[in-house]
Amino acid sequence: MKNKAVFLDRDGVLNHEIYDYICRLEDFEVLEYQIPPLKKLYDEGYMLIVITNQGGIATNRYTEQTLAEMHKILFAKYAEQGAIFTDAYHCPHHPTVSGECACRKPKSGMLLEAIAKYNIDPALSVMIGDKPRDVDAANGAGVKGILIAPDEQINYEKVKEVLAA
Repeated sequence: MKNKAVFLDRDGVLNHEIYDYICRLEDFEVLEYQIPPLKKLYDEGYMLIVITNQGGIATNRYTEQTLAEMHKILFAKYAEQGAIFTDAYHCPHHPTVSGECACRKPKSGMLLEAIAKYNIDPALSVMIGDKPRDVDAANGAGVKGILIAPDEQINYEKVKEVLAA
């Protein structure tokens, strides 16, 4: 039996968008109002999986360790309210430093990797992001994409509507 997932961009969806790289832990602000709609989806059997470009690693703005600490904070806030993230995928590359890669959104590499690892049915899954590249990455993996404004609250009913379509 295949699993279903809600793939989530990070900056602007799960934490406050500052329109630059979030390089320091003190600038990482979890958008706690996203927890209730995502908890509902989690309770319905959807895996919660982060899919995020983190080019600041390639440009030496922050480290893999700092990123891991941010994700630890994010995961803990959700776990406190009973929503558990299955995994987080990040692309550490930046085109000006690393050249092309298969993982950086709008490419679908991170989603395809998660789909394979967790036996996910793309047709039963959705990706929520605040940039067109998030939707492009989703569509490239056969997943429905939902575009929200940066820091906009996720609308549970809209997600269910898209999943049912």
